[in-house]
Amino acid sequence: MTAPRPAPAAAPARVPFDRRLARAAQTVTSRALGPYQTAIVRIGFSLTWLFFLLREFPHRHEMYGPDGPWSFDLAQRLIADNRAFSVLMWSDGRLWFEVVYGLAVVAAALLLVGWHTRAVSVVFMVGALSLQNRSVFLGDGGDNVVHLVSLYLTLIRCGQVWSLDARRAARKAARGEEAGRRVELAGPALWVVLGGFLVAATWFSPVTGEWWMYVLLWVLWLGQGLWWLVEQYAPGEPRVLLDVLANLAHNATLLVLMAEVCLIYATAGWYKIQGSRWQDGTALFYPLHLDYFTPWPALSELLASSGIMVMLLSYGTVIVQVAFPFTLFKRKVKNVLLVVMMLEHAGIAVLLGLPAFSMAMIAADAVFLPTVFLVWLGARASRGRDRLLRRKAAAQELPPQRPAGEPADGPSGGEAGGEAAPRTLVG
Repeated sequence: MTAPRPAPAAAPARVPFDRRLARAAQTVTSRALGPYQTAIVRIGFSLTWLFFLLREFPHRHEMYGPDGPWSFDLAQRLIADNRAFSVLMWSDGRLWFEVVYGLAVVAAALLLVGWHTRAVSVVFMVGALSLQNRSVFLGDGGDNVVHLVSLYLTLIRCGQVWSLDARRAARKAARGEEAGRRVELAGPALWVVLGGFLVAATWFSPVTGEWWMYVLLWVLWLGQGLWWLVEQYAPGEPRVLLDVLANLAHNATLLVLMAEVCLIYATAGWYKIQGSRWQDGTALFYPLHLDYFTPWPALSELLASSGIMVMLLSYGTVIVQVAFPFTLFKRKVKNVLLVVMMLEHAGIAVLLGLPAFSMAMIAADAVFLPTVFLVWLGARASRGRDRLLRRKAAAQELPPQRPAGEPADGPSGGEAGGEAAPRTLVG
C-alpha cells in the first residue's frame, strides 16, 4: 500500500493591483526616498564645484570675468540667442563679477556642510548657471553635469542626513516640541535677504534667460516662506500636506536624476560603438600623447606602449557604459559595474588631468550606491570623529606642564577641565 502524496503547497495569494498601487502611492508621498544617496550627491557636487572655483581662482578673470577672450558683448549676443540665465550679464564691472564669484564659492561651501540647504541650493544653482553661461565654451564635460544637477538640487531634500540641518533637527527633537518651535533668526534673515535680491533682479535689472527661470525662483522663495509659516503656526494638516508635496517633488526629481545618469552612459556608449576611434583604440591612444592631457608623461607613455592594455581599456569602457543601464535590474552586477566606473573616472583624473570632470561623474554615480554601504561609511566616519574628539578632550584634561623651579601649588598646579565630546548624528 503506497503512502498518500502530500498536498501541493498553496500558491501565495496575489496582491490586487489597486492595493499595490495604493501602497506605491503611500511610499512616494509619505517619505523622501534615498536620503543617503541624495546627501552624497549634494556633498559630491558641492565639493566638485568648490574645488573647481578655488583651483581656477587665479584665472577667474580670464575665464569668466572681464579679461576673458569671450568678451561681454559676445556673451550678450550669445545669451540673446540661446536665452540662457546669467546674473553676470547685469553688469560688466569688475566689482559685480567678484561679488558673484565670491557668492558662488560661499554657496558651494555652505551646501557642502548642509547649512539651510533649501535656500543655499538655490544660491548654488544661480552661481553655477551664471558662471557657466557666461563662457559656455569653457569646460571639460563635467560642467554640463554640474549644470543639470544644480537645478535638481533645488527640488531634492538633500539635507536629511550628514548635514548641519539634520543635526539642528535632532537637537530640536531632543529639546521637545514646544522648544523646537522656537524661532531661529538665521532662516528668516536669509529668506528676507534673498527676497530682496530677487525683487531687485525682477524689477530693476535686465531680464536674462527664459521667463520660467524667474518663475522658478519666485515659486521656490514663496514656497520656503509658506513652509516656515506653516511650521511655526499650523503644524497639523497643512504641514502634512506640504510634506506630501515636498516628498513628491523629491522622489520625482530623484527619478529624473537617475534616468539622467543612465542616459549619459547609454548615449556615450552607443556613440562610441558607431565610431571607428573606439574600435581601433585611437580614441585612447591619441590623448595619451597630447601634452594637454598628459600631466604624468612617463605614466601615459607606459600605458600607451602596451597595445593590449589600450585595447582592454577601450573595449572595457564601451562595454561598461552600454551595459550599465541594464544592470539596474540586477543589484550585484550593478554594484560591480559601479565600482568599475568610479575607478575608471579616477583613472581619467590621474592620467588625463581632468579632476573636475571625474569628480562630477563620480558624484553622479553615487546616486546608485547601496544604502547599506552608505550607512556603514557614515558610521565609520562618525566613529573616527568621536575617537578624535575623545583624544582631544583627554589631552585637554591633562595637567599643564609647569616650568622648572615652579612649586606644585603654584598658579599652574590645577587641572584644566575639558568638555565632553559632543554627540554626533549618523543617518
